[in-house]
Amino acid sequence: MSTERGRDTRTTQERWRAATQWPLNIAAVLFLLAYSFKVILNDRDFVATVSYTVMIIVWAAFLVNYVVNVILAGDHRRTWIRTNWYQIPITLLPALEPLRLLRLVQLTDLLPSKTAGNRLRSRVGLYVFSTLILAIYVGALGVLDAEQNASGANIRTLGDALWWAVVTVTTVGYGDFVPVTPQGRFVAAALMLSGVALIGTITGTLASFLSEKTRAGDASRVAASQKQVDELGQQLASLEKLLNDRTAAERAYVKRAHPEAQPPATTAQPPADTDADA
Repeated sequence: MSTERGRDTRTTQERWRAATQWPLNIAAVLFLLAYSFKVILNDRDFVATVSYTVMIIVWAAFLVNYVVNVILAGDHRRTWIRTNWYQIPITLLPALEPLRLLRLVQLTDLLPSKTAGNRLRSRVGLYVFSTLILAIYVGALGVLDAEQNASGANIRTLGDALWWAVVTVTTVGYGDFVPVTPQGRFVAAALMLSGVALIGTITGTLASFLSEKTRAGDASRVAASQKQVDELGQQLASLEKLLNDRTAAERAYVKRAHPEAQPPATTAQPPADTDADA
């Protein structure tokens, strides 16, 4: 009974997730657009009001989605929360809402791939690339939002913010643009940590790719060597058979051409009569 109930709960949750996947993806895009308009236009009046309204509605939609998923998890509630722990900071921090667009990377499962390893590396690589782009853009918006109206700040345009985000997430840090507000420095710290994690992921993915290529090359070379050995064995067997046939043919020819050269047949001699000699 409990098993059937748990199965029905998972089915209901899967239907909910399937029904809300694309609406939530669109909501994440709307959130990113609203935040972009709010920061780039730097408008305190109508645009800011509309942007804040859209952002609050989207944030509330994601909060409701999280609560509904927790309720629908039923007896597996703790497991679902532990598995989807990343949704807690994304839900609580509205600036992280655009990261929900990374769910679109799941569409790569529809692409053909020769091996499971290639499929996994493709997905990880696309995750890393998408996260890098989103981190740079959202980080640029975040630091621009914090710095553009602050006194003594030198990050006042989107171009400067994007340049600063690129050199920060790649851990280069030229120092030509430096945030001066606590919010800007918090964004800088988050970008630095994200950059270190992304570089480590890229390094691991590249190492895995090269390792599999090396193993595949070794396997192909071993297979080629084994094939050559088998072919040499077959050639030696053919040569041995040919040599035996030729030897047998030569012996038969010699026997027909020179019958006198054949050794005389030996006949058995009767044993000596020792009694007669005696």
